[in-house]
Amino acid sequence: MSQSISLLFGVHAHQPVGNFAEVLVDAHVRCYRPFLQVLYRYPDFKFALHFSGWLLDFLFEHYPADMALLRDMVMRGQVELFGAGETEPILAVIPNRDRIGQIETFSRKLENRFGQRPQGAWLTERVWESTVVPALVDCGIRYAIVDDYHFICAGKTKAELSGFFTTEEDGRVLDLFPISETLRYKLPFSPVHEAVAYIESLVENSTTNKGIAAVYFDDIEKFGIWPETYQWVYENGWLEQFIQGVLASPKIFPRHYHDYHALEKSHGIIYLPTTSYIEMNEWTLPAGPANAYTDLVSQAKAAGWYEHNKSFLRGGIWKNFFTRYPESNWMHKRMLSLSARFAALPVTQSTNAMRQKLYAAQANDAYWHGLFGGLYLPHLRRAIYNNIVELEALLDACAPRPAFFIEDTDLDGVEEAYLHNGMLQVVAKLDGSASICEFDAYLLEHNFGDTLRRQIEHYYCKIQPDAHEIPKHNSAGIVSAHDRINFKDQITLSDLEIDIHAQNLFYDSLNRVSLIYQLESHDECRIRFVSKTDQCQVVKELELSGNRILVSYDLSGNLVGHMETEINLAMPSCDGPGGCYVKDESTVLGGFGRVLDLADVTNITMEDVVLQGALLISTSVPIRLYAQPHFSVSQSEGGYEKIMQAVKLKLIWPVTERELIITLEVKGE
Repeated sequence: MSQSISLLFGVHAHQPVGNFAEVLVDAHVRCYRPFLQVLYRYPDFKFALHFSGWLLDFLFEHYPADMALLRDMVMRGQVELFGAGETEPILAVIPNRDRIGQIETFSRKLENRFGQRPQGAWLTERVWESTVVPALVDCGIRYAIVDDYHFICAGKTKAELSGFFTTEEDGRVLDLFPISETLRYKLPFSPVHEAVAYIESLVENSTTNKGIAAVYFDDIEKFGIWPETYQWVYENGWLEQFIQGVLASPKIFPRHYHDYHALEKSHGIIYLPTTSYIEMNEWTLPAGPANAYTDLVSQAKAAGWYEHNKSFLRGGIWKNFFTRYPESNWMHKRMLSLSARFAALPVTQSTNAMRQKLYAAQANDAYWHGLFGGLYLPHLRRAIYNNIVELEALLDACAPRPAFFIEDTDLDGVEEAYLHNGMLQVVAKLDGSASICEFDAYLLEHNFGDTLRRQIEHYYCKIQPDAHEIPKHNSAGIVSAHDRINFKDQITLSDLEIDIHAQNLFYDSLNRVSLIYQLESHDECRIRFVSKTDQCQVVKELELSGNRILVSYDLSGNLVGHMETEINLAMPSCDGPGGCYVKDESTVLGGFGRVLDLADVTNITMEDVVLQGALLISTSVPIRLYAQPHFSVSQSEGGYEKIMQAVKLKLIWPVTERELIITLEVKGE
């Protein structure tokens, strides 16, 4: 049996499309740059690296010297570059034509910038479905990496997972490397001597006579960005000591994946189930099942049988995020429809700008939520919609749509009515609410209807409002972000309340009883709804006129009390300094994070520096205006936090005012 082991060490660097520039700068200063600088001093330490396309472009633009350092490391044979989709999409949830386009775009970028075309692929969030195999292979990818958990779910034991296996789909053959879960948790959190000793121990524990490999590929952000890691990895010298320990070991030999792949033989055929890494399989479940799943896992660990049977305690699959979050599903289906429209264009009308917008709308981060903010971060969803709205405008210019049409976009069994005029678009949900679920301003490339509904999350059970301390850690290493309970904001029980309905625009009630509407008629610029009871009737019309949407109410019958409509608006500045309310065009009332309660209002302007525009709200008669910020509670690697999702406006007027017109006018700078 071999007395040596190949260390296949790889790291993945990624930032979401649309992330704040200051976040990228901080990530580079605390992680990407020091990591490259340390590795540069050890040319014998071979490793693999994947930078997502959008991040790579940012680094080349802002840090050319550091990218020159990386290019030098590639040229001298120290670094193997891994491919993926250009914008880091979940390949399994985009059309095959876009998989090929995304992978090929990024492979060409690596070849042009570094002179190396990738043979291996980083699989985003290790979301595996066999349907991705043909696209990978057709783009020249020979092997990909997934978790050892994927293989264990297919019946393999950890002792068998010391090399690569072979799978096939639709006549294409792809080899798969299993990432060691144990190494993912040891590096860089365990002391160096423990990590090196563990890798060496794999030689004795292997059951194969073939070349043994320790496979590691994980987020580079663990090396400097996660809590405590910058001091641990760089200031305390963990990374340098680890490299020195590996190079000094008589048993460990750092190698490239492509070298190992070229010299060794496959361990045999494998067919993996649809899955991702263990934590993801928990995050993708609804709160109730997720809590049941974690309780079952805890019981199994306490009883001592979890490790041997964890493949049978499988959670959900990544696509469950579309069923968990209607907002994610809506974005996804809107993206798919635009992909189909783009694919149908004649070659003479298809442009690279359109393709770039489509690919940016496929970036994975805003579609799901786990340990990191993801879907809960408004600026990430806004980046998706920026690209969706801009791409839609480009497509409309080439292949116009009807001004009005009805379809079930999100496949939820409820149709939506679309009304657009080239400047604005409203999408009304035909679920009886006659509310607007999407309100697009093409000039600003923005969807004002992008508000996340608050729902129960599985991590709520971990939130104790008075427990604001990091749990003690008794080992010699540091705590992984997966095992922390920390609070970035004060969280109260009221912050965990859920929303009883979707957070749309113009959700109406009469004396606090929700109105139920029927679609009565429409033309190319307006939609008419009617709500009838034995005592009264409310006619509601949505009309587009240039850069304005007019929502009119006509009340008749035996009415007493008050009408109220709730308008949830996604304002990019949220509770930051860039947004403010302005009354009567000159009186500044404060930022979007404050609460307003105003009587006899006929107009208010919502100015937003980030949006580079404003929204003027006016009414035909004086109304009462109540405004407040709408927060949700999210988890991140830094702890639990409150995130402002939208401005919640409530417009209230007495039913003695039988006719009212509310106008929303979009203004650009």
